[in-house]
Amino acid sequence: MRTAKETQVDSFNSRATLDVDGNSCEILRLDAVEGIEKLPYSLKILAENLLRTEDGANVTADHIKALANWDPSAEPDTEIQFTPARVVMQDFTGVPCVVDLATMREAVADLGGSPDKINPLAPAELVIDHSVVIDVFGREDAFERNVELEYGRNEERYQFLRWGQGAFDDFKVVPPGTGIVHQVNIEYLARGVMTREVDGTLRAYPDTCVGTDSHTTMVNGLGVLGWGVGGIEAEAAMLGQPVSMLIPRVVGFKLTGEIPTGATATDVVLTITQMLREHGVVGKFVEFYGEGVSAVPLANRATIGNMSPEFGSTAAIFPIDDVTVDYFRLTGRSEEQVKLIESYAKEQGLWHDPSREAAYSEYLELDLSSVVPSIAGPKRPQDRIQLSEAKESFAAVLSNYAAADEGTDLDEAIEETFPASDPITPNVSEDSAEVATETPTATKRAHKRVPLTMADGTETELDHGAVVISSITSCTNTSNPSVMLAAALLARNAVERGLKVKPWVKTSMAPGSKVVTHYYEKAGLWPALEALGYHLVGYGCTTCIGNSGPLPEEVSQVINDNDLAVVSVLSGNRNFEGRINPDVKMNYLASPPLVIAYGLAGTMDFDFETEALGKDKDGNDVYLRDIWPSPDEVREVMDSSITQEMFEDDYADVFAGDERWRSLQTPEGDTFAWDADSTYVRKPPYFEGMTMELTPVEDIAGARVLAKLGDSVTTDHISPAGAIKFDSPAGKYLKDNGVERRDFNSYGSRRGNHEVMIRGTFANIRLRNQLLDGVEGGYTKNFLSGEQDTIFDASQAYQEADIPLVILGGKEYGSGSSRDWAAKGTALLGVKAVITESFERIHRSNLIGMGVLPLQFPDGENADSLGLDGTEIFDIAGITELNDRVTPKTVKVTATKEDGSTVEFDARVRIDTPGEREYFRNGGILQYVLRSLAK
Repeated sequence: MRTAKETQVDSFNSRATLDVDGNSCEILRLDAVEGIEKLPYSLKILAENLLRTEDGANVTADHIKALANWDPSAEPDTEIQFTPARVVMQDFTGVPCVVDLATMREAVADLGGSPDKINPLAPAELVIDHSVVIDVFGREDAFERNVELEYGRNEERYQFLRWGQGAFDDFKVVPPGTGIVHQVNIEYLARGVMTREVDGTLRAYPDTCVGTDSHTTMVNGLGVLGWGVGGIEAEAAMLGQPVSMLIPRVVGFKLTGEIPTGATATDVVLTITQMLREHGVVGKFVEFYGEGVSAVPLANRATIGNMSPEFGSTAAIFPIDDVTVDYFRLTGRSEEQVKLIESYAKEQGLWHDPSREAAYSEYLELDLSSVVPSIAGPKRPQDRIQLSEAKESFAAVLSNYAAADEGTDLDEAIEETFPASDPITPNVSEDSAEVATETPTATKRAHKRVPLTMADGTETELDHGAVVISSITSCTNTSNPSVMLAAALLARNAVERGLKVKPWVKTSMAPGSKVVTHYYEKAGLWPALEALGYHLVGYGCTTCIGNSGPLPEEVSQVINDNDLAVVSVLSGNRNFEGRINPDVKMNYLASPPLVIAYGLAGTMDFDFETEALGKDKDGNDVYLRDIWPSPDEVREVMDSSITQEMFEDDYADVFAGDERWRSLQTPEGDTFAWDADSTYVRKPPYFEGMTMELTPVEDIAGARVLAKLGDSVTTDHISPAGAIKFDSPAGKYLKDNGVERRDFNSYGSRRGNHEVMIRGTFANIRLRNQLLDGVEGGYTKNFLSGEQDTIFDASQAYQEADIPLVILGGKEYGSGSSRDWAAKGTALLGVKAVITESFERIHRSNLIGMGVLPLQFPDGENADSLGLDGTEIFDIAGITELNDRVTPKTVKVTATKEDGSTVEFDARVRIDTPGEREYFRNGGILQYVLRSLAK
């Protein structure tokens, strides 16, 4: 147990002793502060955090009182400093964290400090789960082959991470082939209640965390308060910096009833996602309460918590109760730990009491019995579609992705109206009109049937809407035995009835931990899954993160030669454009059993109620309802196939890794020996020329627009992700550095090399830069040459000419994942300000963390309403007020057009807290931390 010296300020005399089976520990009693008892569960966790970290400066008695006197109806205006107990990372975002820490060790020495000051001050654990790619599928050796390829591609990164595990204190790495970070977090890493030595006394306190992946909120299902932050903020948290935040509004979400037959936990979470996205919960906590909570299994709670980023909340938490404690016990936590969790929660008033309703800012309610089978797509997780309406919905949106060519067949399909009285069907908004229409309309369904000969000689046809990827993937669902076993039982029933997956479908099974494999083995269900092609391909995020791997060459060629609009169906949480596979235009989220059902159907142009999946050996039609397992059967198999011993065995030596991991040659030393020839890990330029004195903040003059973007531009559009194209700036860089095309690997795997990442920023193949007409991808108009150029090459030209850059955006700018490089890449491209209609929380904060100024158009205005087309030259005045430690509410923006006329407006400065102001004044959060430590 690590020891630490902590503050002794205790304005409320809250220190007390908790006895658990004869073992005593110190706690900070919440009931020592009047008013805390009425707070929601999540705010009680924050209150304890403030009590424990009170130092009279960053955290004061007034901060604690402000939380105790929280007004549910008020808009957030009080800043507090939240100190997470630990940090979790995945390797895509974790590698640059460790790269930056290694660089900071050298930089602090340059500033006169000691390198060993750069060490995690909170436990930090990294799970390597984002690097495995589904190159091989549908065969028994798929797992071994994919792991072999993974190590071949990522050896430099893995050696670097092994060095970090040895060089830094309190930093551990879960090796490849173990599981997905969020599933490993709930099954093993989460403590529920933490303990540590403070001045010789054992102290107990709530487990809290931040993570370098937005789906860190999955741990909210365990009653652990935590959320995703950018890698930049995570590094600061590891180095002892608190997370600056405003006391949030809390949405109380009451659950009643039980999930009906035919619906799954996935359907529940897609319904909740749609409800909360429509309600508006960005920047808020969501807390589940009510009599129905006890009927929600822990795995379902985790599934709901996982999707918090999809509905936009900071956290989506369930309080601790018997279900929580039973899960900790099932997953192999010690009996001593389980008793501590229960005793601490009850003593501190953190135990869920369904008869008590806390005061909430807003209220929502869902009767679980009203949930119906659903999918979401074709490009956003909140665009839920009832399964019964899926065929009509697909027909309605197909024209957005594929026009009917001359000579193709056209079928008439009538799109039914979604009943206005149905509370869980989509309410159509301007930016999601493809989900439904307000009145029945005739929709022409374009067919483009093209001959396809598979590698094994099978002759068939491919059409618009063909499901070419059917993938069980992602922490959202692979952590949930009810849906994973439902999928396997459906596969068994399908095989027994003689059904087969269509030949053009790329099938895959990527469990979130080895426990899934073991309960499949115990239940005897692997043979049926493999008979349909759902072989084990790896333990990792795979398809959901964009690592779906290449389609079979013959399928890919037919798609691209004929511009077919084909589909992926995955059990993930993200289906943004361009994310899943470069050949696939439309992506749908579905439960694991529905993933297999669509693999059997082979097309989105399918009605499961009226169309048969095939015929049995007697020639009878087989429908989805004929092979769908009953809830009782799923429960029976769960009870008989999942044991505590599985978790204990699989996590007994989780940090040791396999022979491949243990045999990696690992560098040694307190500082890393950078390899000048490495194309994976390079020393970044963030601290070059840095001094202890601050460089004054300057106004922006003569800036050009690098990109003018519309609504819902996500960090997946901004941040490099997926495969590296041969003719892209990043591809050219790798080629010039001697890397063969077959070894390009993905952007995520090269996240430790800023030279690759900057070249892939704003390079998503579906990005639409409005400076150009009819062009998709990472291109812009270079106003120095007057020609179309890549965004990277244009930015280099601007920087050589000492011209600052701005980005213009619309609503919800920066939603999505991959957030650290969305901000880092923006900064390294020379962007000084981003002006949008609205930001999502983490990306706005990360822009500040990289020294980029986030600005918003005046309320009700946007670039188009102000008459801005992006050709203007921008001057931004008033930023210099920050030098006096004053954050201006607005700054004056003057946009000068080519004819000399100007557009002027006051842009709102989205530096929301004093802490963010100090980060920006220092040039970024890492520079702030480095100066603090060097002092």
